[in-house]
Amino acid sequence: MLGAVREWLTQCRESRKLILVIVAIALLLDNMLLTTVGQTEEEARNNPAMEFLQNTTSIANKPASPPPPLTSAAPTPARRRPVGGHKMNHEDLVNENVEVGLLFCSKAVVQLLTNPFIGPLTHRIGYSLPMFAGFVIMFLSTLIFAFGRSYLVLFIARAVQGIGSSCSSVSGMGMLAERYPDDKERGNAMGIALGGLALGVLIGPPFGGIMFQFVGKTAPFLILAVLALGDGLLQLLVLQPAITKQQEEAPTLMQLISDPYIVIAAGAITFANMGIGMLEPSLPLWMMDTMDAEEWQLGIVFIPASVSYLIGTNLFGPLGHLMGRWLASLLGLFIIGICLMSIPSATTINHLIAPNAGLGFAIGMVDSSMMPELGYLVDLRHSAVYGSVYSIGDVAFCLGFAIGPALSGTLVQTFGFKWMLYGIAIINFLYAPFMYCLKSPPAREGEQQGLIYGEKSSVRYVTYKNEDEE
Repeated sequence: MLGAVREWLTQCRESRKLILVIVAIALLLDNMLLTTVGQTEEEARNNPAMEFLQNTTSIANKPASPPPPLTSAAPTPARRRPVGGHKMNHEDLVNENVEVGLLFCSKAVVQLLTNPFIGPLTHRIGYSLPMFAGFVIMFLSTLIFAFGRSYLVLFIARAVQGIGSSCSSVSGMGMLAERYPDDKERGNAMGIALGGLALGVLIGPPFGGIMFQFVGKTAPFLILAVLALGDGLLQLLVLQPAITKQQEEAPTLMQLISDPYIVIAAGAITFANMGIGMLEPSLPLWMMDTMDAEEWQLGIVFIPASVSYLIGTNLFGPLGHLMGRWLASLLGLFIIGICLMSIPSATTINHLIAPNAGLGFAIGMVDSSMMPELGYLVDLRHSAVYGSVYSIGDVAFCLGFAIGPALSGTLVQTFGFKWMLYGIAIINFLYAPFMYCLKSPPAREGEQQGLIYGEKSSVRYVTYKNEDEE
């Protein structure tokens, strides 16, 4: 009996599918936490920006993490009457963009600063320990959210979560790239993992809102803490966190940053997500200003983007490999630009459904194509060690969600909501042709090195495949 249990545990630890499940769950819980934020009604009245945040929903994130929003709680009638019970006028709403935007980007900024340290760290100690550290940090962040009350405490909790997200997304994507060396399977696996991210963004707001309204503020966070404990136990069982040194010599972060092909791929991730990053804080306020939108409308406006992002990532994981990831990303960037330019012409919330859905789908096209492309470029042009390249990928993701919200308030004040979106759309149009450079990227030392890496990948692929079958 004991021998059978040991054999079962061994099979679990060698299974690539369980590794994928662990990474997907980690991204799901991270983004559920990010989109499940509530404050008491009394505290919300005392802080208009915080009150606004608890009623706003959006897509997104990032590895990692990439790469998402902060939201949700039960609607409060006083949200739009922060001063003397009066509705906020146009000038108040435009000024509030700045404060809300800075709070939205806080997690992304901390994650951005942490990523360059996590990538090289995985070269020295492996992926499992940083992955487990990400779980521990996220668990602590969840508890802070559960029992915190003040604006400062929430800000600290978001910053702490940024560190945990960096550990989970960089280690998780690196682990998938290592376990799925075959390019097609790697794309499928990363598409599924990014689907976990999208699912967390999708179910987080309604989960948080329902739990907050009918059970209490701490309930959703305590439930997330219990789910995080389950993921932590699964990591202990399957990953067995321990120091594991990489056998191959890892490329330095500077070598990867100096690689123009990696920079082009990372830039696509940044510009694709910058538009939704700008929309997170500014679109609900614009709806309040131009449509006199109700609270429930602010809460559901980003749902089409979340659903279509989930579809896009799962569809273009395998499809991007077939049609060419460069082409999928090129088309995605063009679609993003078109959708962004369509949003300011909307006069009702129904007019926002199609452009938001198209935006989410196109971002999914870019993310699910460029994330595996980063692993392929490292295989082809450097060595098959993935920590640093996925720290670059997560930095790119975070840049979009840091620059976007941070600049949106100032840009709205200076140029207006319409021209802010037109500007980022034009940037996407101009960047899209660079994707052609990724059609046939050369190996750094010629075709022979590319052949060596291809042979190495196929050998590792057979090994892992046999382990799964056993």
